[in-house]
Amino acid sequence: MSQQPQTAQASPPQTEFVDAANQPETRGIELIGAGERHGRARDLFFVWAAPSVSILNFTIGATLVLLGLELWQAVLVVIAASALWVLPGTIAISGPAAGTSGSVITRAIYGIIGNKPVVAFTGWLIGAVFLALNWLASSFLGAGLLAGMGLTDPVVVPIVVTLVISALTVLVAVYGHALILRVYSWLAVVLAVIFVTVAAFLLPQVDLAFQQPEPLSGVPLWSAITIGFTIIASGPISYINSPDIARYLPRSTKASHIIAATALGGALPGMVFTVVGALLATAVTSEAMDAGIESALLGLLPGWLGPVLVIGVIANTIALNGMTTYTSSMALQAIGLPIRRIPAAIVVGLIGTALTVYLVLSTSLLDAVNLMLQFLVIVSAPTMAVFVADVVLRRGRYDGADLFDEERGGRFWYSGGWSIPGVAAVLIGGTATALCLSTEVWTGPIAESLGYVDLSVPVGMAVSVLVYTVLLRTPLGKAGRPDAS
Repeated sequence: MSQQPQTAQASPPQTEFVDAANQPETRGIELIGAGERHGRARDLFFVWAAPSVSILNFTIGATLVLLGLELWQAVLVVIAASALWVLPGTIAISGPAAGTSGSVITRAIYGIIGNKPVVAFTGWLIGAVFLALNWLASSFLGAGLLAGMGLTDPVVVPIVVTLVISALTVLVAVYGHALILRVYSWLAVVLAVIFVTVAAFLLPQVDLAFQQPEPLSGVPLWSAITIGFTIIASGPISYINSPDIARYLPRSTKASHIIAATALGGALPGMVFTVVGALLATAVTSEAMDAGIESALLGLLPGWLGPVLVIGVIANTIALNGMTTYTSSMALQAIGLPIRRIPAAIVVGLIGTALTVYLVLSTSLLDAVNLMLQFLVIVSAPTMAVFVADVVLRRGRYDGADLFDEERGGRFWYSGGWSIPGVAAVLIGGTATALCLSTEVWTGPIAESLGYVDLSVPVGMAVSVLVYTVLLRTPLGKAGRPDAS
């Protein structure tokens, strides 16, 4: 019989927690009882659609053309990379099964102690990067809008915009799950209307017959295709927090419905607006792009629509970063820090704000997005791959009480608190990812030998899954097998 957890994060009586949109959510990683489960799988579609209607999609789409791809090639890359949204959909089914957050569920993969450094590193790195990138986009656009009103200070204005947006984001994270579930459905519709309107004004200005002055072929073409794929794929494979959003659903919710709602909600808006971003690049001069894609975008819109777009971008940023801050706060609890979820959300917000301010003063949006998203896959590719493999091997079955049993001899104590197959798979998979990565700052030896072809995502994920499944079948990984008692 598994013991109840003896740490500060052990599940207290369920009546202490209320999941309501009009009050802060005090529950963190604590188990959710059967009587508190509610909602439908289809609700997840809008929860993931709202963050996916993003200006970052415009930026990423434009990057594909800047890499030298033709429009039709860019579209195919977008579709291929967006298909990876099935991965966060797959791991989302572990949330209702266990009734707790993904940062606790991964104890089944890495062990009670081994999970802590993995969550600390992956949770903080991925969370901080996405907080900063999205706040950065809003900061640049908000500053550009205010500059038209005479507020032109290049330092103070972006920082003030960042601080205001950060405060609103943390507020969403504090109110938590119920607010996200209720508001994001309406927000997704509003954002879609705004971005479709923007696209309608942009499309007449694009060159549908666009051709690259020097079309790529051979190895240079594959280099551009694979680098573009990596940039886009870094989005879906980073959403290891999808179980956190689904965990309130009834245990009986069909896994196929959870996967479909999560994957389609994230993929469809992202695909549409990333393609629009690629088209946008044909209407903007290289000089304008160098000055900043956000300024170039505003320059193509009528005066009244620019402020509407900025408001939409800010709303999207708050939606995406509110979700990220919310789930990152639970990661803090999962690694054992004696802190409740609401103070943890504030800490996460402060760290993300600091990184954003640094980026505001030191880089352009386009450079930050491309570089940081590529480096992110070194962490996100192996951790997502191993999580998916574990969900498949366990057939989505997780016991929440066992996950909180932190005593020696517990089901997930493994070898001294560590699961060798899980930790080894992430370390070896991350190394393989780095060796195949191609960026302006770092090019792995394998990528360089292939002519800067970036195979980091497929190779890193394949190696991680292979190492994990093979080690589970050895005596070293016997205790970590999903069918182990």
